[in-house]
Amino acid sequence: QVQLMESGGDSVQAGGSLRLSCAASEYSYTRHCMAWFRQVPGKEREKVATITFGGTDWYADSVKGRFTLSRDSAKKVLYLQMNSLKPEDTAMYYCAAGGDCYSFTHWGQGTQVTVSS
Repeated sequence: QVQLMESGGDSVQAGGSLRLSCAASEYSYTRHCMAWFRQVPGKEREKVATITFGGTDWYADSVKGRFTLSRDSAKKVLYLQMNSLKPEDTAMYYCAAGGDCYSFTHWGQGTQVTVSS
């Protein structure tokens, strides 16, 4: 069963931190690539960070140095630690999994992050 469930979204002030969680089913967690995307209404979904099953990670320039991926393999949870949050980080954040880091076939429902100035 394919399942991805995000949590951890909240409203914070600029400069604050949040940690998003993505609880995955066995099938989703063992896909080659898991990722976090974000989307603002009226804009295209933006890829924020990816991590392969082997542990190779990638970050968008807009979050590099502020966001960090980590995993708990025993719990099958992917985390996104977000520090030094900015108002432009406000978006719905989605967890995704796929056979590679360029096409994602499985998506969660999303969790809202709102950063106020």
